[in-house]
Amino acid sequence: MNPRPTLAASVAGAVVVALDGTVLTLAQPALQRELGASHAQVQWTSTAYLVAVASLLVFGGRLGDRYGHHRLFALGMLGFGLTSAGIALSSGIGTVIGLRVAQGVCGALLQPATLGMLRAAYPPDRLRTPIAVRTAAIGVAAAAGPLVGGALVAGPGWRAVFLLNVLPALVCGLWALTARAPRPTARVRLDLPGALLLAATLATLVHALVALPDRAPALLLTAVTGALFLRHEHRTPSPLLPPAVIGAPPVRAGLGTLTAASAALSGTLFAATFLLQDTLGLDPWRTALCCLPLAVLMVAAAPCCAVLLRRAGPRRTTVTALAVLAAGIWLLSRSSGPLGLGAGFGLLGAGFGTVMVAATHVVVREAPVASAGVAGGLQQTAMNLGPVLGVALATALMGADGDARLPLAVLPVLALAGMAAGTALPGRDPAAAGESGTDPRNRTRVPERR
Repeated sequence: MNPRPTLAASVAGAVVVALDGTVLTLAQPALQRELGASHAQVQWTSTAYLVAVASLLVFGGRLGDRYGHHRLFALGMLGFGLTSAGIALSSGIGTVIGLRVAQGVCGALLQPATLGMLRAAYPPDRLRTPIAVRTAAIGVAAAAGPLVGGALVAGPGWRAVFLLNVLPALVCGLWALTARAPRPTARVRLDLPGALLLAATLATLVHALVALPDRAPALLLTAVTGALFLRHEHRTPSPLLPPAVIGAPPVRAGLGTLTAASAALSGTLFAATFLLQDTLGLDPWRTALCCLPLAVLMVAAAPCCAVLLRRAGPRRTTVTALAVLAAGIWLLSRSSGPLGLGAGFGLLGAGFGTVMVAATHVVVREAPVASAGVAGGLQQTAMNLGPVLGVALATALMGADGDARLPLAVLPVLALAGMAAGTALPGRDPAAAGESGTDPRNRTRVPERR
């Protein structure tokens, strides 16, 4: 498998999904006016996608382990492009919501494959740089998304936002169909009951946190289906979550840090938007300028993290980065001038960009090649659930009076929780740093390639 085209396809898939999420928010008001939709219906254009993608990411990764990540990537990208075109041509809000569900299913197929393809194409000790490139590209997409979306909505209209993804998705999907990729050597059995139980658990959890004013019944259902899923996984001979993946302490630590960091970041951005506009009286343009250091330093942190991983190891790199993230949130809660706000957002970007590369590197590297799709699905699940949890917490803390200072004072606790999880990550590998001598306690276990 040629690593460079694989990396290019992985980056393209990640960017397409990242752009879709950032530009949609700016298109929703225009979409609502043209289609005559209610606020609740417009909210479901986002919620329906989140529920579908979050509930199926792990199963999508397992399908990639069985049938090949290139195949699932091709299917997901082609489907993503076609559903985007369908949304652009829709005449009713019901059709848009239905196609967003289908788009979420396609996203659940392609997102784990973007990491599974990298795991299969690169040796474990060379994964740092490809993951850093992928993360930097996501940062660029996140920064450019609002600008591109705003220009498209103000010009051709909201439908052009969805047409933006069609051509790159179809091109990458067709490439993946024709690319020569090794077939999986191990015949992975599919755990359909486990997939259904996990999908129900995650779907009800996301639905409860995003869409329901009364969350108790949905959270109760989440607890029931979650307990049934754990019971099933302990009893089945071919679990959806292989013990070689979920049983590895570094993988669990990486997922915990990703969830905590993404929850802290998203909750902070949600609360900070209200702080800047409602409390400090900034207009949207000045708000965007204040947030610009976040995107810039997130992009810059990705390649720097590849160097830090080699020299300091995942544990020290991730724990330090989470401390930087917590410091950024604390600074935002205390600042009202452009210098303090810019510094706070810069610390957010530097900390989160570093955590994303370091923790993702551990999760993907520690997984055996035969389970790379599951590892990618778990990583993407953490990156999808974290923001939902963070925004839900920030919303609850703001309350009816809309005080944005309170969540900014509390959200650093999430970063501190991530630091606790990060202490279980592997330490520095002297061999990777070019030194002689090894300490077994500090070496990242490298699974045998199959």
